[in-house]
Amino acid sequence: MVLSKAASQSDVSLHSTFASRYVRDSLPRFKMPENSIPKEAAFQIINDELMLDGNPRLNLASFVTTWMEPECDKLIMDAINKNYVDMDEYPVTTELQNRCVNMIAHLFNAPLGDGEAAVGVGTVGSSEAIMLAGLAFKRKWQNKMKEQGKPWDKPNIVTGANVQVCWEKFARYFEVELKEVKLRDGYYVMDPEKAVEMVDENTICVAAILGSTLNGEFEDVKLLNDLLVENNKKTGWDTPIHVDAASGGFIAPFLYPELEWDFRLPLVKSINVSGHKYGLVYAGIGWVIWRSKADLPEELIFHINYLGADQPTFTLNFSKGSSQVIAQYYQLIRLGHEGYRNVMENCQENAMILKEGLEKTGRFNIVSKDNGVPLVAFSLKDHTRHNEFEISDMLRRFGWIVPAYTMPPDAEHITVLRVVIREDFSRTLAERLVINIESVLHELDSLPARVTEKLIGVIPIEDHPPAVVKKTVIEVQREVTAAWRKLVADKKKQVGVC
Repeated sequence: MVLSKAASQSDVSLHSTFASRYVRDSLPRFKMPENSIPKEAAFQIINDELMLDGNPRLNLASFVTTWMEPECDKLIMDAINKNYVDMDEYPVTTELQNRCVNMIAHLFNAPLGDGEAAVGVGTVGSSEAIMLAGLAFKRKWQNKMKEQGKPWDKPNIVTGANVQVCWEKFARYFEVELKEVKLRDGYYVMDPEKAVEMVDENTICVAAILGSTLNGEFEDVKLLNDLLVENNKKTGWDTPIHVDAASGGFIAPFLYPELEWDFRLPLVKSINVSGHKYGLVYAGIGWVIWRSKADLPEELIFHINYLGADQPTFTLNFSKGSSQVIAQYYQLIRLGHEGYRNVMENCQENAMILKEGLEKTGRFNIVSKDNGVPLVAFSLKDHTRHNEFEISDMLRRFGWIVPAYTMPPDAEHITVLRVVIREDFSRTLAERLVINIESVLHELDSLPARVTEKLIGVIPIEDHPPAVVKKTVIEVQREVTAAWRKLVADKKKQVGVC
């Protein structure tokens, strides 16, 4: 007699993935479920939700690498389970990191003697690198002030108002006053002369940006160095420079080798660079290099031995993956100077193709510079009916993610769109983007103005009939920007984004 039984609900082998109860039933979103589910169902549920993310290669807001060669992808996956901090267990990975530090130090013209090892460390990005460099400047300044018997409780740092938010984080987290040089119309980077004017005895360093996030422009580090040299002679101070080369550090050596911005300048004591930007590695790797051992106070370096051997460490975190370090080494030896130069030249050429296409529309002012990070920042010439935020919003229909944002003080009334040209942004994509922008402009021209109509128009005047008051272009642009900021903030509240 043959015995049989009905399949139970839990017998998932009899159900298709989408017909199983695990996919048909709603899962809790903010609490861990009580019961387990099959691996196939977990994969499908997560994969389905991730389909709603944007396409990373069409994310033109980001400087971060979104494509690497399959051979490097394999190296990354093979090392995904290696904890970088276990240096005694993974000595080869540690050696690869040290090679990267030395290669980058030589790229930045560090004054190293024959056989002398460079001083630097790999980080999870330029934010951590900047924190470490800032801490080194702060500690050196404090030690100096203590030796001189002077107050050491009010350090400050001078930057431009165009710095990335990580500098504001450093200042707030580590109690350093941030003194910002304001921007102005047509000049969207730090003015070296104004920066030096803001320096005082409590300035731990002046931070220069090699590749502004806003428009890709390189700040004049050479002029800043020369002005500070004179100021230091006059005052007796020794104010140093840190170069935030997060975006430009892997560009300038290949596109502008004669440009003096690095350790060739005597006051440049440390440089950070993002390996995951134009270092051409996926997100999660940055580097900070010091000019010499004297520029990194020994008391900031910790020594541990509970992982098998004495290990020096100077990081804000502890455990981290090894994959990105290995990927950086792959790119450095795979591409070499020749390969990096080819990639950067191609990026620059595609930026020019996009710029020329935008100029041909006759609708935009180009805010970015030809020399600098390969990106195109542009703004509308006419804001009387529509603005950059509307263009950014409508481009998402084509899959493009193009950010619109306002400039920092004192140029808040300027709104720009920005397209970052990465290695995987081809000429074909540049041409397609121009076509899609033209389509958006045509559609916007056929629509009534949204916000601006409400801002220009009838304003009642006390004891008089309503009168039409014409506002200036700048007044309108500021009010439109404020309205769109409020709209974006309200949307974030609705979807729970913070």
